[in-house]
Amino acid sequence: MHMQVVTIFPEMVGNIAEFGVVGRAVDRGLLSLDCLNPRDFTEDKHRTVDDRPYGGGPGMVMKYAPLEAALSAAKAVQPAGSPVVCLSPQGVVFDQAIAKRYAELPGIILLAGRYEGIDERLIEAHVDEELSLGDFVLSGGEIAAMAVIDAVVRLLPGVLGDEESAVQDSFMQGLLDHPHYTRPEEIDGRRVPDVLLSGDHARIAKWRYQQALGRSYLRRPDLVDKLELDDKQQSLLDEFLAIHNKD
Repeated sequence: MHMQVVTIFPEMVGNIAEFGVVGRAVDRGLLSLDCLNPRDFTEDKHRTVDDRPYGGGPGMVMKYAPLEAALSAAKAVQPAGSPVVCLSPQGVVFDQAIAKRYAELPGIILLAGRYEGIDERLIEAHVDEELSLGDFVLSGGEIAAMAVIDAVVRLLPGVLGDEESAVQDSFMQGLLDHPHYTRPEEIDGRRVPDVLLSGDHARIAKWRYQQALGRSYLRRPDLVDKLELDDKQQSLLDEFLAIHNKD
């Protein structure tokens, strides 16, 4: 996969390629990640990428021309079928389903805005999709871009050491993840659940699914609302709630 990020802070985003899962993908040749700075496409000595907003108001707005030139340069070397995605509070909320869709693409161009926003004409003319991480404010799109990169790259075949890790991640089955434990068996009187020590893989799988279902119901009921629980799933949930004295 070929990813490019248009950002005025290329070093900030580029560092993600040196660590963890993304770094492993780069080392294995499964990902190429490049950053383009719109300041490199300006024509004035101050390398200006922003200007005052029409209509007045606080802050500055990112200019059309430098961003358009940077995006054109990115598109020139990007494989066909690579969308331009702008990280924006106005975008749809990024989720695992979108990450899975992106992981099947040959590449993505991510546009990280700054200041009060981007000239709307640039978005209308050159952006295919807008994404948001949620209903909160960031100083710019770089952190959001890195979150998208990490979520997508871990789904690429051959990136994770255990391919089942991606399948079992939170949200891959529409639910939060089950609890995890490691050695020692007891810490300050808190023991690992006996079922995980039983060696009975069928019981363990059932327990993990029940935990995922119950946790999702208590912490993110919206996820459970999206599912049409069958009788077996409903029974597992009812049992979980009874054990935990929850209505």
